[in-house]
Amino acid sequence: MTDTTLSEPDAALAPLEFAVTKNLAAKSPAVREEILRDPGFGTHFTDHMVDVCWSARGGWHRPRVQPYGPISLDPAAAVLHYGQEIFEGIKAYRHADGGIYTFRPEQNALRLQRSARRLALPELPTSYFLQSLHELIAVDGGWVPSGEDQSLYLRPFMFAKEAFLGVRPANKVAYYLIASPAGSYFTGGVKPVKIWLSETYQRAAKGGTGAAKTGGNYAASLLPQAEAYEQGCDQVVFLDSDGNIEELGGMNILFVKKDGTLLTPSSDSILDGITRNSILELARDRGLTVEQRAVSLAEWREGVASGDITEVFACGTAAVITPIGALKAAGFEDEQPIGELALSLREELTDIQTGRREDTRGWLHRLDA
Repeated sequence: MTDTTLSEPDAALAPLEFAVTKNLAAKSPAVREEILRDPGFGTHFTDHMVDVCWSARGGWHRPRVQPYGPISLDPAAAVLHYGQEIFEGIKAYRHADGGIYTFRPEQNALRLQRSARRLALPELPTSYFLQSLHELIAVDGGWVPSGEDQSLYLRPFMFAKEAFLGVRPANKVAYYLIASPAGSYFTGGVKPVKIWLSETYQRAAKGGTGAAKTGGNYAASLLPQAEAYEQGCDQVVFLDSDGNIEELGGMNILFVKKDGTLLTPSSDSILDGITRNSILELARDRGLTVEQRAVSLAEWREGVASGDITEVFACGTAAVITPIGALKAAGFEDEQPIGELALSLREELTDIQTGRREDTRGWLHRLDA
């Protein structure tokens, strides 16, 4: 298990003193409940947001919770010209006892730090990251839904706001946290998806930003994703610069082998998925062998054809786990075997996240306490 203990300097940091400005135009409870009946995904937002500044001279300062609304930026803000920005995705769940919990947030904090390091941004201490989640839930906890497959999607993000035209790391940065009530990521709930193989475009490259959660990686996936839609597919899967399977536009990919191995691609151009890592831990506890290595397209196709690969699925924070039912490319379309492991792991993972199953690993973190 990955060590999530705060480093000594981080643990010794005094909490930030947040100023809180309530939104006088906050939605009424009746309007909020109407939204929560069918929130969709990423289309509605809560009444408040967190805003923390950073500067090379003053460090992290001016923390506040304020009404959700537009962000004012100078037209020369570095993020608009050089794309210096990162983000995270994390969910909050309402348990049967009414408590609000999130899942492995320390891992999100650590990944945000790794992304910041790669994009030459300041690293937000883990304690500050966790505090920002608590501060937002303290004012917007009523937005956490309680329906089946529902959660409050939390989106922390950081960007360079210094106004200058010059290629260097910015000396002024903003950290924000917004939240959006969410239903199922895929319309119609969990069902096998068809994947388009992008053989023309790459999401990232060795030594690039593939392992960082930065908007440029997702921008690079939009054109091939549009191509996937044109081909009647739900998602796109990329090859790395060596021609091996990388990941989907927004999810990791896993292969189940008939010998009891759970195989997932590994390279420095793949995002280190927290959902994927959790699935691998659950699989090990079930006695499965976990293997992380390069996986070629030929191995995938031949494994399905021979029966050596018995199941293929994708995973990520938003969708959790989704079976893959078909792989399509310009010259072929392969049906994928549908097994029971993906949905079984999904049930176990979501049961832990939502409090229906005991959390024996200390993965849950209560936000409303």
